[in-house]
Amino acid sequence: MGGSTSGGGDRFIVTGGRVLSGTVRPSGNKNEALPAIAATLLSSGTSVLRNVPRIRDVERMLASAASVGASIAWVGDNEVSIDTSNLTSHEPDEKIASQIRGSFLFAAPLLHRWGKARLARPGGDKIGRRRLDTHLIALEALRAKVHDTTAAYDMSLPTGRFVGDVVFLDEASVMATENAMMAASVAEGETFILNAASEPHVQGLARMLMAMGATIEGIGTNRLRIMGTRSLKPVDHRIGADHIEVGSFMAIAAMTGGEIRIPDVDPEQFRMITHVFRRLGVVTSFENGSTLVVPSGQTLEVASDVDGSIVKVDDAPWPGFPADLTSLIVVLATQCKGTVLVHEKLFESRLFFVDNLLQMGARIVLCDPHRAVVIGPSRLHAARMASPDIRAGMALIAAALCADGRSEILDAAQVDRGYERIEERLKALGADIERVRG
Repeated sequence: MGGSTSGGGDRFIVTGGRVLSGTVRPSGNKNEALPAIAATLLSSGTSVLRNVPRIRDVERMLASAASVGASIAWVGDNEVSIDTSNLTSHEPDEKIASQIRGSFLFAAPLLHRWGKARLARPGGDKIGRRRLDTHLIALEALRAKVHDTTAAYDMSLPTGRFVGDVVFLDEASVMATENAMMAASVAEGETFILNAASEPHVQGLARMLMAMGATIEGIGTNRLRIMGTRSLKPVDHRIGADHIEVGSFMAIAAMTGGEIRIPDVDPEQFRMITHVFRRLGVVTSFENGSTLVVPSGQTLEVASDVDGSIVKVDDAPWPGFPADLTSLIVVLATQCKGTVLVHEKLFESRLFFVDNLLQMGARIVLCDPHRAVVIGPSRLHAARMASPDIRAGMALIAAALCADGRSEILDAAQVDRGYERIEERLKALGADIERVRG
C-alpha cells in the first residue's frame, strides 16, 4: 500500500516552548477520501483520486477495496489509481474492516455491483456510541434488505437495483448520508434525502458522484434531490483540503505564538471555525482569497457574551462548529485568559482525554461526559500521555508544543490515522518533535 505510517508502538517525543512559524500546506480531507474510495466501486473501470492523504485510515480503506478485487496503484505522492473492472467478492476482508469505521461505506457500492454485501462490524475511534441504524434506515428505504448477525451485516437487493424514494435520516449522519447518496446515484428514479449532513467532505463526494454521471441538487443543504442512473462512469477527482487539519494548525499557531500561513483554504468552510477562534482571542485573516493567516502575538483573551456570561463553545452538524475540533479547542482554551464552557454534544467519550491535560497542570472541570469548563491561562508542564483517538492525539501534541519540558505521547498510530507525516510538517515549522519507533 505504501505511505509513511508506522507501527502501533511508535511514540512522539515533544519538547515544548518553541515558537512555530512558516507555511504549511493542508493535506487532503480524510473524511472525503474514504467515501471517495468506496464510490469508485460504483463504476467499472479505472478512477484516479488526487490529493489523497497518505495516512493509516486511507491505507486500510484501500486495502478493503483490494480485498474485494479492486486493483490499487499509487501513481504519485498523493494520487491513487483504482481499477474496479474485475471485482471478485462482495465481502471486504473482515480483519481490515473491523479496524476502520469507513469500511461500512462499501455497503451501497457492493450492493450495486453484486446485489448483495456482507460487512463486518466496523471499527474506528472509541469516542462513544456510534450507531449504524441511520445507514440501515437509508439503505432499506431504497429497497435493500439487511440481516444483522453477531459478526456482520448481511445485505441483499431483492429488486436487483436500488429504487428511489424519500429517505428521512433520523440524525444528520455524515456516513449515512454518503451511503444514501451513493445508493441514490445508481437507483431507479428520483430520491430525496432529508435531514442530510452537509459537511465539506459530503459536498466533495456529491461533486464526485456528479462527475460520474449522477444528478444531484441541493449540495451544501440538508435536503438533497438525486436522479439516479443505471451506470456511472469512472472519474478523475481531487480531494478537498482537510478543514480539521487546518483548524489544528490554527490552534497550534495561536498557542505557540508564531505566524503560520495555510494556503489552498476555502474561506466558505471557515466562517464558524474562525468565529469560534475569534471568541477565544485568536485573530485570523485571508490573503489572496485562499491563504489563511494566523498572525503572531495573539492576545488569547476570551471575549465574554454581551451580558457577561461565560463563553460556550458547542459542536453541531455543519455549518456548526465541527465535533472533530472539540479536543483542540479544549487545549487552546487552557492558554486563553478567561473561562470557557466546552459542550461536546455528539460523542459521550471524546472529552475523557482531559485527564492528560490535568496532569499537565491545566485547570479543567469535567462536569459530565459532554461538558468541560476550562479556566485559563494555565502554564502546562510536560507529561507522559497516550493518544485515545485521532483528534485527542493531535490535541495532546498541541499541548506538548506549548508546555514546559519534554513530553512523551504514546500510540502515535492513532494520530497517523488522520494526519499525514505530522512530525515532519511540524518540524518544518520549528517544532522540537521526534518519532521514536516502537
